[in-house]
Amino acid sequence: MATVQLPDALLIRNYVAGDESALEILINRHQSKLYGFIYSKVNDRDVSDDIFQDTFIKVIKTLKSDSYNEEGKFLPWVMRIAHNIIVDHFRRNKKMPMVRDTDEYSVFNTIKEADLNIENQIITEQIEGDLRKLILELPADQREVLMMRMYQDLSFKEIADNTGVSINTALGRMRYALMNLRKLIEKHQIILTN
Repeated sequence: MATVQLPDALLIRNYVAGDESALEILINRHQSKLYGFIYSKVNDRDVSDDIFQDTFIKVIKTLKSDSYNEEGKFLPWVMRIAHNIIVDHFRRNKKMPMVRDTDEYSVFNTIKEADLNIENQIITEQIEGDLRKLILELPADQREVLMMRMYQDLSFKEIADNTGVSINTALGRMRYALMNLRKLIEKHQIILTN
C-alpha cells in the first residue's frame, strides 16, 4: 500500500510513533491549500512563508506533546492554527513599529525600498553588511538553513533533502536561527531601517 494514499489520521499516528516521513507527506498533501489560504490573508510572500513555517512548528509541537485531539479533520485544524498566527501577526504589527524590530520575522522585510537615493543606498548596503556579519555568528547548522531559505529561496523540503535532515529538523533550525538573529540584533544594537 502506497504511504501517500494513507489517510491523514493514520499519517498522524505514524508521525507521533516516530515516522518523520509521515509529516512530510502531510505537509506536501496540504501545502498548496494552506499556503493559498495564508497568502490570501496577508498578501505578502515572505510573511506567508513565515506564517506557514510557524504553523507547522506549532503542529509539530502539538503532535509531539500528544495534545492533538483526533477529530479526523487535520486540515481544518491546521487552518485554524494558521488563522490564529495570522491574527497575531496583524496584532503585533499594529502595536509595534517596524523600527523596534521586535517581530523575529521582520528582519528581512526592512530592506525593501524600490526608489533609493545614493544616501539610502549606502545605508541599505551597510544594513545588509551588518546583517551578513550577524548571520556568520549563527551556529553552522542554523546559518546553513537560513542562507538556503532566505538567499537561495529553497523550500523546506529542498533544504531537508540538501542537508540530509527531516523537514521537522529544518523547520526547527530555521526557527532557532531567526530567534538567535533577533538576539544578536538586540545585543549589537543594530537598527535595521534607513
